[in-house]
Amino acid sequence: MPPNTSEAQLQQLPVTIAVVGLGMTAITFMEKIIEYDTDSYYRIMVFGDEPQYAYNRVGLTQYFTHQDPEQQLMKPKTWYDENNIETHIGELVDNIDTDAKKIHTAKSGWVSYDVCVLATGSKAAVPPNAPIDVEGVFCYRTIEDIERIVKWATREDVETVAVVGGGLLGLEAAKAALDMKLKVNIYERSDRLMSRQLDVEASNVLEAEINKLGITVCIGDCPTNVDTELDYITKKQKITGLDLQNGGYLAADMLIYSIGISPYDQLSAASGNKIERAPRGGFLVKSDMTTSAPGVYAIGECASFNGMCYGLIAPCNDMADVLAKNLTSTIYNTKMAAFKGNDMSTKLKLMGVYVASFGNVFADPSKTTPLIYRDPFKNIYKKYIFSRDGKKILGGIMVGDTNDYNKVVGMTRSGRPIGCDPSELMFGAKNSEMEGVETLPDDTQICSCFNVTKGELRKAIAGKKLTSVDQVKAATKAGTGCGGCVPAVTEIFEAEMKALGKTVTNNLCRDFTYSRAELYSIVKIKALRTFTEIVQHCATDKTTMGCEVCKPACGSILASLYNENILDQDRAALQDTNDRFMANIQRGGLYSVVPRIPAGEITPEKLAVIAEVAKNYNLYSKITGAQRIDLFGARKEDLPDIWEKLVDAGFESGQAYGKSLRAVKSCVGSTWCRYGQQDSVGFAIALENRYRGIRSPHKLKGGVSGCIRECSEAQGKDFGLIATDKGYNVYIGGNGGAKPRHADLLVTNVSEQTAVTYIDRFLMYYIQTADKLQRTARWLEKLPGGIDYLRKVIIDDHLGICKELDKQMSFLVGTYEDEWAKVVNTPALRDRFKENINGDGKKSKLIEMIEERGQMRPANWPQIVEPLKSLKEEVQNKSAVLTWNLAGATDLFPKDEGRVVNVGDVQIAVFQTLQGKFYATQNMCPVKRDLVLSSGILGQVKQDDRVVSYVSCPIHKKNFDIQSGKCVSEGSETLSITTFDVKVEDNQVYLLLPPIAILDEVLGSEKHIIKRSMSPKKIGTPIAVGGSMDW
Repeated sequence: MPPNTSEAQLQQLPVTIAVVGLGMTAITFMEKIIEYDTDSYYRIMVFGDEPQYAYNRVGLTQYFTHQDPEQQLMKPKTWYDENNIETHIGELVDNIDTDAKKIHTAKSGWVSYDVCVLATGSKAAVPPNAPIDVEGVFCYRTIEDIERIVKWATREDVETVAVVGGGLLGLEAAKAALDMKLKVNIYERSDRLMSRQLDVEASNVLEAEINKLGITVCIGDCPTNVDTELDYITKKQKITGLDLQNGGYLAADMLIYSIGISPYDQLSAASGNKIERAPRGGFLVKSDMTTSAPGVYAIGECASFNGMCYGLIAPCNDMADVLAKNLTSTIYNTKMAAFKGNDMSTKLKLMGVYVASFGNVFADPSKTTPLIYRDPFKNIYKKYIFSRDGKKILGGIMVGDTNDYNKVVGMTRSGRPIGCDPSELMFGAKNSEMEGVETLPDDTQICSCFNVTKGELRKAIAGKKLTSVDQVKAATKAGTGCGGCVPAVTEIFEAEMKALGKTVTNNLCRDFTYSRAELYSIVKIKALRTFTEIVQHCATDKTTMGCEVCKPACGSILASLYNENILDQDRAALQDTNDRFMANIQRGGLYSVVPRIPAGEITPEKLAVIAEVAKNYNLYSKITGAQRIDLFGARKEDLPDIWEKLVDAGFESGQAYGKSLRAVKSCVGSTWCRYGQQDSVGFAIALENRYRGIRSPHKLKGGVSGCIRECSEAQGKDFGLIATDKGYNVYIGGNGGAKPRHADLLVTNVSEQTAVTYIDRFLMYYIQTADKLQRTARWLEKLPGGIDYLRKVIIDDHLGICKELDKQMSFLVGTYEDEWAKVVNTPALRDRFKENINGDGKKSKLIEMIEERGQMRPANWPQIVEPLKSLKEEVQNKSAVLTWNLAGATDLFPKDEGRVVNVGDVQIAVFQTLQGKFYATQNMCPVKRDLVLSSGILGQVKQDDRVVSYVSCPIHKKNFDIQSGKCVSEGSETLSITTFDVKVEDNQVYLLLPPIAILDEVLGSEKHIIKRSMSPKKIGTPIAVGGSMDW
């Protein structure tokens, strides 16, 4: 609530805030208002002059990679509606009447406000008389600027670019131009690069590293004139070269100005100067962000405080927070927040070089003492500035090594004595007592972008019970700006977890104290070939049965190393249900079948076979996003017959079920498209056929686009290629799904053969080092050094392992075998797919099917399913007698797996553990009544000094004790299944059962499966439905 709020004012709610400008600072301000305005006193309307919603300008160079405005947005468009923010996109506020409290746009006319917040930002500064109307001359400031630069750079006659400006934005622009394969020249008028952050010596170190990239840096020199000629394409004047200040000349096809910013303060004049403008530009503001006009405030780059306009995100966010606090303070809290200025500390990576500056970099030398370290061999330069007595650190510069940045910045901002010798701060203590950020006081600022202190991080971690760094970032916003503080946030998170008595590990599971990557190495070096051998060498409990986490992971490791059939020997028990039956399990325990269609290319004859199979087995057909055809509704026992028809027609398994390559998507490329640069279809087919069947930590997807228009969305794939006139640009680490990520550019303009070599190594290195169920996107994000380090490993052979990576990939490619064909042609494997071991051929009904749009699909699952009757109570009520019933010979029940025995209309799942013990339960999962438990993975867990053997439901992932029937999954303890006594005599398995009529009444499939008549929102609580039958 705002200050001095009266009862009369409260009756006039809400008060309208007009935010002029929609950039990063405006977003922060609106977030803070929403957070602090607990009484909903305000309503917000925001006006943005650009055609996009607020986007991340700090990470503008990322746009060169993905070129998707949606990826760059600070908030999704739905956020504004969710918070009742009235948006005016593409509307420039061109006038303001501070007396009448109105603003004007061409579209909306005059709009009234109660409070006006100017967050207009800044525009790119250009030299006087700069020819910005000449073709090929650009500024570097907005998404529209980037789009124009990219479009011009793709012309065949554009080869050389001049970047004017050697500051942060200028160097970013130069790197972007370099990535577009242009010859880059940087011109900086002052005596050094990054003149606001670095001294001359630091600039020299940075310049030397930049020169290694093939970029020419010209210090103290700038263009004085732009030569032009008529462009035969646009019929306008275009740049041809530059006359330089030192008398030289540069033939150039592009010129990018990035010399700084100029506050966008035109509304000062529009207001009749009632909003006072600072002498050097910007709206003049006081510490509470008020301007000279009542009810008008200014924040961000357009605000001038103490004669300075701030161009970094941290001080701009501080201004937004100060204003939001002041507007929402109450009459009982008259203490107003104040903006005190902000240092220009920053850490970033430029041209592959880590650079940082902090505190007072250019302090008075008569009052300070510097400590300087130089390493010419590693091109490292550090300069720490101390008070005369050496007790306090005041600022510093780092080039080449910024590992201690968060620690020294925290000390600088705290103003406290450093507590050690200055040399120890730079070089480390001799007794190793110097520690990291966990030793800093709680009031130390960790995230400068959003002003988050160490104490606030610790409070959020403990109070909100956060269990991951991602959760900490989401809860506090720390690390979501420039990202420079993420290492410090991680360090604090891990220290807090330790203090709370919690261990942060990436152990594979409770049975293995190794990560997946460590276990992979052990299995490889010791040549372990079975899960039993892995348990004996690596598990904490040598008698463990394993669990639903470690079994599939070990199965994947074995497949990645030896490429043996996943169903042979004891490997079938390791597979998740989808892999075990080589199809994706769906509702009702039915399966979907996806044949491989490389690159989506298919003949009419093959299409006819798919149509015939779908028709014969009444399968629901759908074309997938990966250019394949998915056939839904197949019964498990029909899968081998379906595959046989597809295999005979030349199809293979599409492995849509596996943690392996799914598909390589392609456009038609040069085969048909008039824009196509290369044969994207042919290359996609070659890639898909190369990597098919290779098991990996998670699923893999590829894409090949025939030109920069990117119709195959290759930059959203684990590996993707975009054709150029010279070859292919290779991207890796992309991901769609719940947490999308655009891929990183690995290399440009390479041949197909070279691209394959690098993708081979990338995939093998990922397979060897990734964590369990970790996509390539998350793996690359966590890889120390990221894409630059990966280039060193797979291109420069930094670790000397490229030959081994090549050899292993060659082995996997050479030993490929179609899994469907193997089952079709192997009777023993084919028998695994039988519905039950004692059936008469009659097929049980699994779920009611209904017709929709001409095809059959399963009936909707009710939101909550009514609990079944208790079989134990039904037996007791009817005084029924239990009898032993023969289930079958012991050899029909493989170890570590389950099989179905039909008794009347009831499916009973019979399991044999690794230790040879037999258990029996209902096959129907109580969650949604799917007949699937026999297909689940068996596992063990210790509970109350007892080793519990359980089955993991393949659909709902609930774990059920196969002896007691209780659910042992946290949060689902009310669930239960019926279990039955089992005995083995003369190699025959017997089940202790009640009469069939009672069984059918309580557990009969036909009676209890999901039907259309069940309400989607039927009320009820899934509770214990059976219990052990061991009375």
